[in-house]
Amino acid sequence: MAPTRLISKSSSFPQPKKHTLTMKKVLLHSCCAPCSSAIIEWMMNNGITPVVYYCNPNIYPEEEYYIRKNEITKYVKELGLQIIDDDSNENWKGWNCYHNSWLKEIEGMESEPERGLRCLKCFKVRLLHAAEVAVREGIDSFTTTLASSRWKSIEQINEAGQWAADTVNARFSSPRISFDGRNWRKGGLQQRRNELLKQNGFYNQLYCGCEFSFRPQSPQLPQP
Repeated sequence: MAPTRLISKSSSFPQPKKHTLTMKKVLLHSCCAPCSSAIIEWMMNNGITPVVYYCNPNIYPEEEYYIRKNEITKYVKELGLQIIDDDSNENWKGWNCYHNSWLKEIEGMESEPERGLRCLKCFKVRLLHAAEVAVREGIDSFTTTLASSRWKSIEQINEAGQWAADTVNARFSSPRISFDGRNWRKGGLQQRRNELLKQNGFYNQLYCGCEFSFRPQSPQLPQP
């Protein structure tokens, strides 16, 4: 049974300004609520409606996957926005199968350091799915909250995002999707992220997500 626990001090999240005019839609690949909140707020205040996509087969263990998913789902729904996640797909076969498929993708790279080849491959896996979902939803642009993390290489993220867009566009006679390689750490968004984290009482994880990424200061995870 999938855990449903949601670690949050707030039962209701403060909301950014809403617009009544038609706004451009952008698919926002989301890794978690803390990394998403400032980006979502910026988008909604700048004429963009984010369609949030939670695609994170790397996250381990299963409980961690659902803690992060449940929190971003609650936050997004309270803002009146759409959220899409992989485990609502009719082909979903459970978290173990989902995570194992990711492990196969990064096989042989388990010992790579953070910002190494494993991270680049991981970004490609997730952002390819994001590009595909964006096209399916009729959205012509996508971006990712991964670009807000100081632990990750913005160059790798942009390489993976552009590769994903190119890969999907190659399936059509004309381009269908573009990747917005914006650095979501700039423009005061890193500070705003930290403010919203405290304001909303978000669960703040101490590692990227996969079993190979947790650092010495992080809690010891169960062995895979």
